[in-house]
Amino acid sequence: MTDAIAAARNDDTIRAAAQQAFTNHLEYLSSGRISEWVDLFTEDGILEFPYGPKGFPTKVVGKEALHEYMKNFPEHFKVEFVDLHIHGTTDPSLVIAQFKSVGTAVSTGRPYNQTYISVVETEDGKISRYVDFWNPLVGMEALGGGPDTAVSAFSND
Repeated sequence: MTDAIAAARNDDTIRAAAQQAFTNHLEYLSSGRISEWVDLFTEDGILEFPYGPKGFPTKVVGKEALHEYMKNFPEHFKVEFVDLHIHGTTDPSLVIAQFKSVGTAVSTGRPYNQTYISVVETEDGKISRYVDFWNPLVGMEALGGGPDTAVSAFSND
């Protein structure tokens, strides 16, 4: 086997693991399996929100913080992720995906239909950095309030 073929097979294995981590992320989050979702991350994994509203964290770092941040998500939103499109990248450990959520905010019954673009870096099949591009106004509207309502959906209270 040539070095080029071996490298391509290795890249295919890395790419498959990265994409599987991403699709597992969608499955676990939509089914409320937060502990399993957290296990998809490296110990020092990062979740970033470049468009988070004022008072909303822009970065959550580490498994413990990720769990604390996301543990209440299933109590606030019931979602299904649809229309997944994973873009090809030259870096096999990088996943760039577009997808949508279709769901509701539990407390209001209002729709939570969001469009996402995610840029996800992985190491050995684990998520090391997840940059989540989404529209926070959709969440605020679904929860029936402004930024404080969106922030409280992810608080530890």
